[in-house]
Amino acid sequence: MKHWNIVVRGTVQGVYYRATTKAVADQLGIKGFVMNQPDGSVYIEAEGDDFALESLIEFCEEGPDRAEVDSVEVERLDQTKGFKNFEVLKRKPL
Repeated sequence: MKHWNIVVRGTVQGVYYRATTKAVADQLGIKGFVMNQPDGSVYIEAEGDDFALESLIEFCEEGPDRAEVDSVEVERLDQTKGFKNFEVLKRKPL
């Protein structure tokens, strides 16, 4: 199990990016969260195996139909936080 922090930049707010990310994460068995950032980006913390996380990154690079992704930054960590599910959040958890 790995923990990745992901920042997606571009036209990624107001295009169902978070809801679609949750659906993809649920299908892949990924735990964590997705949330909009004040700067217009989307921030994701995701935990899963290598295959699931790489598949999530592939989705992030495309996004839903109306999204225009400019960049995807990934910070790969080995230490997990033990998320129980994947959620769409309004603000970062403490």
